[in-house]
Amino acid sequence: MRVLFVCLGNICRSPMAEAVFAHKVREAGLEDKIFTDSAGTGNWHAGKLPHNGTLKVLARHAIPTTHLARQITLADLNEFDYILTMDDQNYFDVTTLGKSSAMIVRLLDFAPESGIREVPDPFFTGGFEGVYELVDVATDGLLAELQSEILYR
Repeated sequence: MRVLFVCLGNICRSPMAEAVFAHKVREAGLEDKIFTDSAGTGNWHAGKLPHNGTLKVLARHAIPTTHLARQITLADLNEFDYILTMDDQNYFDVTTLGKSSAMIVRLLDFAPESGIREVPDPFFTGGFEGVYELVDVATDGLLAELQSEILYR
């Protein structure tokens, strides 16, 4: 199973979500069944490390990352089973790239109890810890969904 997290520049939200989810996948012993990655709809940060705020939050929670930013490609639309977008604009951008075999959904669809539809961009708001909390809850929901799917395959 292949899971791609997508935000705008791939330096804040999506690399954080990917790192948190990959950490949970490892803890669940599913790293041989679930592959994770992240990308941005824009290319201006390609090849760069995640934002310092993202790196600090991940370090505080003892979650490693070696991700370098990249832009989503047309090939990604069919190489991944799930594409999780951080907000409505990312969702629109991904769904209009081309035909996709992936299930494209907003990450917070897996955290309906949050009452929030979009993961805010901490690059502009400075709310890295708040983004972590949303991502943490949503990736729990996502992992539960994928574990069910893996069980019934």
